[in-house]
Amino acid sequence: MSGSSNSSPVSSIHTSSETGRLLPSATKCNSKKIDLDVSLPSPYSKSYLFELVIADKTHYRRFLYISLTLAFVVLALGLLLHFLPQNNRHHGHSKNLTLALNQAITFFDAQKSGSYPSNSPISFRGSSGLQDGNSSNIHADLVGGFYDSGNNIKFTFPAAYTITLLSWSVVEYHRKYADIGELEHIKDVIKWGSDYLLKVFVPPTAKSDPSLLYSQASLVGSAGNDTKNPVPNDINCWQRPEDMRYKRPVSVCNETASDLAGEIVAALSAASIVFKQENEYSQRLIKKAEQIYEITAKEDLIHRAITYTTIDACGGEARKFYGSSGYKDELVWAATWLFFATGNHTFLDYATTNFAAAADDETTTDKGIFYWNNKLAANAVLFTRLRFFRDLGFPYEKALGLSTNMTNQLMCSYLSKQNFNRTPGGLILLSPGTGGPLQFAATASFLSKLYNDYLTLFRRSSWNCTNDGFSLEMLQSFSTSQINYILGDNPRKMSYMVGFGDHYPTHVHHRSASIPWDGQYHSCAEGDRWLHSQDRNPNILLGAMVAGPDQFDDFSDEREKKWFTEPSIAGNAGLVAALIAHHDPPRSSASNGPNLGLDIMGIFEKVHLDS
Repeated sequence: MSGSSNSSPVSSIHTSSETGRLLPSATKCNSKKIDLDVSLPSPYSKSYLFELVIADKTHYRRFLYISLTLAFVVLALGLLLHFLPQNNRHHGHSKNLTLALNQAITFFDAQKSGSYPSNSPISFRGSSGLQDGNSSNIHADLVGGFYDSGNNIKFTFPAAYTITLLSWSVVEYHRKYADIGELEHIKDVIKWGSDYLLKVFVPPTAKSDPSLLYSQASLVGSAGNDTKNPVPNDINCWQRPEDMRYKRPVSVCNETASDLAGEIVAALSAASIVFKQENEYSQRLIKKAEQIYEITAKEDLIHRAITYTTIDACGGEARKFYGSSGYKDELVWAATWLFFATGNHTFLDYATTNFAAAADDETTTDKGIFYWNNKLAANAVLFTRLRFFRDLGFPYEKALGLSTNMTNQLMCSYLSKQNFNRTPGGLILLSPGTGGPLQFAATASFLSKLYNDYLTLFRRSSWNCTNDGFSLEMLQSFSTSQINYILGDNPRKMSYMVGFGDHYPTHVHHRSASIPWDGQYHSCAEGDRWLHSQDRNPNILLGAMVAGPDQFDDFSDEREKKWFTEPSIAGNAGLVAALIAHHDPPRSSASNGPNLGLDIMGIFEKVHLDS
């Protein structure tokens, strides 16, 4: 209530602090004595005297009853909202992120290859690929891992990236995962992948051919398209993996395939932190990662290092799907994660020394994008994390300072429409020429929300870039908008994650989802029937994030148009990371700072100043 003489008269009440009784406020009436003998002097002239006359006591009582009832309802609602468990409240979200996260993780259960677990939540999958590795060109145990997407091929490069990213999300947000009952689920997915990655590396022995120090399976399966001699393979045969009878060759690489080796090292190292409570398994992952790294990163090998897809025997078929543009970012990425896993400063020395060179090697089309082919932006965020919360000082200041500047520029680029265009519905187009925009938007959402959390704990509310700046509110708004778009806040009102909401893609480009699980064997020829069918998929591929719409928000829910409807494990890894980053934290947290559900010091457990 204003004390100004020209204010409109208002009626209000005050509460006595001792008794909690409601007291009538001063009005333009003369001051009056109140029960507690407290005088409330009127600020107005006493030359005016008004008398209040209640003409109808019935209406007056009714007015009082209604007013008190409304006040009680408002108070009750306020208390209810205040004490509701935080898991049911999502800041900036009208979505059920707990459900979305469970479904997004479940997609990986549908992609499992090998001896299929009996407790899987997926009812239309079984054991498959049990002879993987026993091909004409190699004899090894390569059973397990994940099928990459809607086909039956196992690509090691994007699979390793998938395990690195999922592990990173657990390292940061394991408290959130545990709070919503998904920690063991996501760890099972990670272990399924890391177990397979342990198999793809064969260390050198005294009897090894010196020209082939080790073997890496970059691909299990075939994507051949020989039109003169068409034979069934994982691309031209539309068949469930359980029914595969055709040959599944293995692509083999040597030590010069540094990008592939680097991503495997990063995945094993990050996973070792996830499983640090299981010491024996964690050490096994670290040992294998160090073996691969030592061979790949030797000084004499750096000068011979190339991308795996430039070697025909290694990545000749894979390049059609996952062509790598460079290896320097993967080697820095590998050394960074090995440093966090071991605390060995030798790895940090390599990573920080070569970070600038990796940045110079980044292609123009990849700048600002975090995905299976480019780890530089994510590495900059990790280095910034190290600088904020465990600054090691000399000789790392220059590289860590560069990473912070790069990270801030990255955040500004997300927010500025001068750097990246958006669809009319608001989806950021980070790589408009490659299709599948959702996978890039998901990782951008993850990085921006994660950095938002870092800044919050670092007690920075904003940051300036070269020509612009950003606030935490701006970052939060952007990161949330991308997740909301994926989950249905878009012009088509469609959730691009299968099974979430009432409207989602039903003709997903996926062999297992589109062929009935009827206990019958179905040949390649029979498979074409379901590939070209206009019917909905008989099996719901729960949690699969499809490739997504075009630059105009248009989307065609057709099985044959895989550029719209095909999911991938790499894309879903970004989605899982973004969802857990945006999920509300547990109501209680061990953190001394703001409760964000982030384990700020866990990643530094083995990092010491005197290492």
